[in-house]
Amino acid sequence: MVLKGVIFDLDGVLTDTAEFHFRAWQDLGEKIDISFDRAFNENLKGISRMDSLDRILEHGGKKDVYSIEEKESLAKEKNDDYVELIKEITPADILPGVKKFLDDCREAGLKLGLASASKNGPAILENLGLTDYFEVVVDPASLTNGKPDPEIFLKGAELLGLDPSECVGVEDAEAGIASINSAGMFSVGVGSPESMKQADLFVEETIELDLDAIIKAHGARG
Repeated sequence: MVLKGVIFDLDGVLTDTAEFHFRAWQDLGEKIDISFDRAFNENLKGISRMDSLDRILEHGGKKDVYSIEEKESLAKEKNDDYVELIKEITPADILPGVKKFLDDCREAGLKLGLASASKNGPAILENLGLTDYFEVVVDPASLTNGKPDPEIFLKGAELLGLDPSECVGVEDAEAGIASINSAGMFSVGVGSPESMKQADLFVEETIELDLDAIIKAHGARG
């Protein structure tokens, strides 16, 4: 099967917004008397805002303390804080090698899509100066299920007008790799060998992303 499209996650793939998320969640945690460290924060990578909040509340023993409306208000408060923080992002925050990889994809005629659980994806792409590279940005608000469900990557392929088998998904989270695999796409992971063990192909750093190697590996799978 010929490769025709690449669908990217955002956090940890195009730029690293994890620190901004961590700071915003920590600020909220202080207000509701729940503390957590960076190790726990790893559990929040690649999942939705509400799922993240649920994990934090469970971690703090407050899983059943808040109503749905109150949780939605807490999530909005965190996001408002996060939106202020990400205004600091500039093109200098694009991860190493990503701009060249995007240029290579565009030169090869590949269609590009963004499949991020972040509702702030369009604003972050704008701040990074990468908006024009992407034909589609999946709106997570339009989805029923979050990662590791394949829905977001299936939607990305649909919006690009491609079969999932014609696409590669690029992720840095285990939940994201599971989502890509379940969608029937070729998965490219960015991270440690242990965390990316389910990926069809992985690199430890974004600077190692190589379109020729990905095309070859995707083609070999058939």
